[in-house]
Amino acid sequence: MNLSKMNHTETRRHGVTEFNLVNEYLSYLQAVRGCSVRTLESYGNDLSRYANYCTNHNIEIQNAAPYEVQSFIADLSAENMAAASVNRCLSSIRGFYRWMVRFDKKKENPCTSLKNIKTPVRMPNVLWENEMADFASLPESSGILWPERDKALIMAMYSAGLRIGEIVTLTMSNISAKFDEAKITGKGGKQRYVFFSDEAKEAILEYLPKRETRLKMAGIDGKKYALFVNSKGKPISIPGVRWIISRYAQYSGIGKNIHPHSLRHSFATHLVNSGCDVRVVQEMLGHSSISTTQRYTHVNIEKMKNVYMNAHPHAKNVEGVKHERKT
Repeated sequence: MNLSKMNHTETRRHGVTEFNLVNEYLSYLQAVRGCSVRTLESYGNDLSRYANYCTNHNIEIQNAAPYEVQSFIADLSAENMAAASVNRCLSSIRGFYRWMVRFDKKKENPCTSLKNIKTPVRMPNVLWENEMADFASLPESSGILWPERDKALIMAMYSAGLRIGEIVTLTMSNISAKFDEAKITGKGGKQRYVFFSDEAKEAILEYLPKRETRLKMAGIDGKKYALFVNSKGKPISIPGVRWIISRYAQYSGIGKNIHPHSLRHSFATHLVNSGCDVRVVQEMLGHSSISTTQRYTHVNIEKMKNVYMNAHPHAKNVEGVKHERKT
């Protein structure tokens, strides 16, 4: 990724520009850390904004003090930027200075003492077990797209907890001979093994002959090719998966904002609800931090709370009067 294409004015200080340092860091993330294009774009946008701030306030980015970084973060909040976006920007800057310290470009990380802005815990959009079963059966009953492929796609994403980027890059060569597990390359090039349930395996095996027919028509050898393809035999794309899921979401009538990541959320929530250890779920999802996985325990608590509020007589509001326990 090249930040020189972005709209900014470079100011040269001590022979090194603010943006050259940022570009050097992004190159490091791409070559050494194996970050995806989307991740690099996200870091690049955050750091470009920060570099512009430093330029406009006569701050040498390699010599910035904690209060100067904090001032930048305060400006973002003053602009009514969402707390999650502000925290993401701070995380980008932390990583940038961590790299500078590691490679002797700066003595200390000015972000060490800075804390994230508190954000409310967002409950992931989840389909409960019965809703997931109904949603997975839609391709067979609706006949609106490609039933065999779509059921296999939904079941593979749900039973293995796959990200949308992982399902579109899944190839036949990464799947076991028994079609019960696959080797996935996730964020940052991190690899993990995922597993397919018997129902997912059955759906994939039912889809494969149809897939082979499409590939033969396109003159493609499918042995090491993408597992999921479109009607022309080309690997299915991320927008393609989003469109497929959105079509079934509209048809379902479930009344939830269902998107591809909802299947991953549902996978994790169902495992946690069934008593699976959170650290095991963390490994299955490929999360680098346990805190990311722990939100699925909150989903279970929220569900229990809703059940309680709807069932317990003292929690119900009857004719506008709340029942209170008399002592």
